[in-house]
Amino acid sequence: MYKSGIYADATSRPHLYCKGEASFGSSTFVQTEGTRFVMNGKPFYINGFNAYWMMYMASDPSTRDKVTSAFQQTSKYGMNVARTWGFSDGGTDRPLQTSPGSYNEDTFKGLDFVISEAKKFDVYVILSFVNNYSDFGGRKQYVQWARDRGQSISSDDDFYTNAVVKGYYKDHIQTVLTRTNSITNVAYRDDPTIFAWELINEPRCQSDVSGALVEQWVKEMAAHVKSIDSQHLLEIGLEGFYGQTTPDKKQFNPGNQEYGSDFTASNLLPQIDFATIHIYAEQWLLGSSEEAQDAFVDKWVQEHIQDCNTVVKKPLILGEFGKSYKLPGYSLEKRNSYFAKLYNDIYNSASTGGSCVGGLFWQLMAQGMENFGDGYEVVLEESPTTANVIDQQSRKLGGL
Repeated sequence: MYKSGIYADATSRPHLYCKGEASFGSSTFVQTEGTRFVMNGKPFYINGFNAYWMMYMASDPSTRDKVTSAFQQTSKYGMNVARTWGFSDGGTDRPLQTSPGSYNEDTFKGLDFVISEAKKFDVYVILSFVNNYSDFGGRKQYVQWARDRGQSISSDDDFYTNAVVKGYYKDHIQTVLTRTNSITNVAYRDDPTIFAWELINEPRCQSDVSGALVEQWVKEMAAHVKSIDSQHLLEIGLEGFYGQTTPDKKQFNPGNQEYGSDFTASNLLPQIDFATIHIYAEQWLLGSSEEAQDAFVDKWVQEHIQDCNTVVKKPLILGEFGKSYKLPGYSLEKRNSYFAKLYNDIYNSASTGGSCVGGLFWQLMAQGMENFGDGYEVVLEESPTTANVIDQQSRKLGGL
């Protein structure tokens, strides 16, 4: 999710929820078989959420309870996967990585807490390594670090090509993967609570809109991740834009544009285990009618399901979607019906052997976090009707 500019209790749960019979306490890692996620030999379907703020809130003992509260709520409604940031680069507000290779132990302990709480409430975690955008540092901060040390760099897109910058990023991956959790004493790379790693949140590249440059970077970084940790699943963090290898598909991109990533080619790389798409029609097609936006969403989802069924042949997750109360035409009823529609797409695919087997809405927040709101936040205690839509999806997927 781009946040500026125009783009901006576990034990009481009935077992029919998404995890089925899988024993979470076992040492089993989620795996893939074709277009399915599998856990202990059984299909595993995802109903989950994004909560980028978790490490930040957990790094301060006075706000740590927000993380526990969020997991309590999500567990209550059968959600089983949380996607959150495994990065916070530079700056002065509780960064994780203060400068290349230097880490803030208090913030790292915050991430330890997030993972240990997730395990407590039967929730898996997807951790992203870096941001495409400058929120929490991102590509821009990595490039600035290299500039500060004498590298001649013209653009933030050099993140994908500059050897020094790539070295910093690889070191960050190494640090995260080999981290031993201060609470559970388990190394991150050995912890089955972690569902998957994500290379970068929403990679884009203006200097090569074809997607070839990002694909080369993905290939190199995916190999690096797998050389340190071959147990966990890995995904890229793509929004789903089509690139040069599928020119006939460009018509499905917002505004018929290219954005510097290639959904098909990058997800075909052998080290990438599953595909993701993000959906923000109301931002991507700003000013267009609701009907046009609805039609775009339908096509966007179905095209990518079809691609993953027949070409990519890997599982697909709707990695981010939501409805913002800050945008025109919003109503709670519209948000609920939008969630229900996408949940239905996921269920229809999953129940017929299709590739789309899960979704993560943007975004979940605990009560009392108003200053973190971006318009998309869902506070379950304050939105019982939305909570009910989410609960129904958990039950439906659990019944498969």
